[in-house]
Amino acid sequence: MFFRQISSVDASSNRGHVAFDFLPLKDGQLLDLGNVKIRVLHTPGHTADSVCLLVTDLRRGDAPWFIVTGDTLFVGAVGRPDLAGREEQMAEQLYDTLHAKLLSLPDQIEIFPGHQAGSVCGAGLSGKASSTLGFEKRWNALLSKPREEFVAAVRAVPPRPADMERMVRINCGLAA
Repeated sequence: MFFRQISSVDASSNRGHVAFDFLPLKDGQLLDLGNVKIRVLHTPGHTADSVCLLVTDLRRGDAPWFIVTGDTLFVGAVGRPDLAGREEQMAEQLYDTLHAKLLSLPDQIEIFPGHQAGSVCGAGLSGKASSTLGFEKRWNALLSKPREEFVAAVRAVPPRPADMERMVRINCGLAA
């Protein structure tokens, strides 16, 4: 079974959009895997359903160790907000998500994004596979921009891939 973030308002709203079963996740939900605890953070902005997974390994301590940021935060960049067709609204949500949910976490938390350099899911992605929140706060120029400048900057991403609709269908299990 796959996990997929569904809005906590209506968990059934995306059932017809994918060809596989999934367990809806909710913001703040804790996945208890024994010594490993995963906190689900709903992080809209790249898409309405984006999530980040904050991981704590109790063998290492009680504090979170790393976060899987998917397409929300990259090394050197942030996710593109234009895939849903509501670029400005999504860019504003991405700003809010980053500042309210991710940048408030401790600097030493490692980040593991969904892509590195070469991906069109953002502009300016580093080739480095991971970073820390502290490093990104200091060196990722988008994270220090005021809201209006951030929104303008993240809307200036490369054009959507020509076969974007096909990729979405494949990701949803609807086409090969």
